Amino acid sequence: MHSEKSEESKRQHRTKEHLKQALIKLIKEKGYHNVTVKNIVDSAAYNRSTFYVHYPDKMELAKDLLTAMLQGLEKSLGMPYQRGRKKYTANLNELSLDIVFYIYKNRHFFELINQDDTLPGLHIQFPQTIVKIYKEQFVFETINHIPVNMEYFKRYTAYGFYGLLQNWIRNGFQETPQEFIREVLDLAKTHIYSIEYIGNEPSIN
Repeated sequence: MHSEKSEESKRQHRTKEHLKQALIKLIKEKGYHNVTVKNIVDSAAYNRSTFYVHYPDKMELAKDLLTAMLQGLEKSLGMPYQRGRKKYTANLNELSLDIVFYIYKNRHFFELINQDDTLPGLHIQFPQTIVKIYKEQFVFETINHIPVNMEYFKRYTAYGFYGLLQNWIRNGFQETPQEFIREVLDLAKTHIYSIEYIGNEPSIN
């Protein structure tokens, strides 16, 4: 019985993934607002009734896709770090930014930032997710311990990083992830002395 439920769960997950991939492909071809449920099911080789088992409409599928990808982004940013252990930027290497490998692995999705008529919320929530992670999960020390408004510093650093990511994506990932990370770390060393991952405390509400 348990294995049957497990198989059903896997099948549902697989179906949702196919629908999400179809939506990504179609947004690139014709823009989000021109995509219909019929387009999605035709592209994914399902029927409408299968779609409506999982989502009431296209908007809910789009929300599910964006939420899943940004949750993955958030998880990837903390991956290389041990909670409570300080890392000095002088010692960081290409393995210090898993987020870059995550974006490259899921580049089919992140290329959607190149579209004008794209996934609703992507252009706003992508950089906001990086800001949120920096604000809530990391402690930064500046070079020479120069005192600064740390909220401004984190926002400045997060949007700077997002700008570099955006440029890398728009240029078709010309540099390898390793090359891109090396460039980012060289810049980080000019203003960040150390990084400490404190993780995300469980929410009370």
